[in-house]
Amino acid sequence: MIDRSSPVPYYHQLKEILRAQVTSGQLRPGDQLDGEHVLCERYGVSRTVVRQALTDLQRESVLDRRKGRGTFVAPVRTSQSLVQSLNGLWEDVQSMGRTLRSEVRRLEVVPADADVAHRLQLVPESPVVQLERLRFVDDEPWVHTVSHVPEAIAPDLVGQDLTEQSLYHLLRDRYGHEVMRSERVVEARSADPKLARDLQVSAGDPVLALVNVTYDQDDLAIETFVAFHRADRSRFEVSLARSAQGQPARPIVRLV
Repeated sequence: MIDRSSPVPYYHQLKEILRAQVTSGQLRPGDQLDGEHVLCERYGVSRTVVRQALTDLQRESVLDRRKGRGTFVAPVRTSQSLVQSLNGLWEDVQSMGRTLRSEVRRLEVVPADADVAHRLQLVPESPVVQLERLRFVDDEPWVHTVSHVPEAIAPDLVGQDLTEQSLYHLLRDRYGHEVMRSERVVEARSADPKLARDLQVSAGDPVLALVNVTYDQDDLAIETFVAFHRADRSRFEVSLARSAQGQPARPIVRLV
């Protein structure tokens, strides 16, 4: 209950009470909270206090407030370590004790277009393995990924089963290419009708597009992908450090 002798503002106390109900499992993702008037009566606070607590929790992605429908516990988002780790989605999901499976939509050798060839440092039209997957976390569509791998480094990749195994593990264990570094760009885009159907969102909804190039122990570009993540189910975590004194820092925000 609200501690009226505490110097902590009522809205903050209420926010932490509701957060504790979510983290303890008393309130689960998708559950609807009681209305504002019920919360006011239960905790003996004003509607202004309730609204401030709910607004803060919505801003922190703990709650979803839907106009005309009410307030709901937000779904759990899958975190990907964007900078401080070279983990793929498979490793990130597995580390959280959740399940990941992939629906392989396309796996074949194709000529590299100009963009893919540039990212992989190949001559245009060079043969690359194109792997298109719709990936599910706990059986919910999460991300649509199109990967390209030079055929020269993985000649029988088209014969592999990639529904439940990590591409990075396969590149390491079968082909001897250890992932050592990657370059990544994230930008916001709108879901076209086909992507919206795959991810079960509305056409025009925002998605997070992650463009990646992966390099091995010899600094050879071994894979590139474009991944479209549901913005309401994913978040990217970034770790930043100040550059050494006197060294120019690379821009982390680019205006386009």
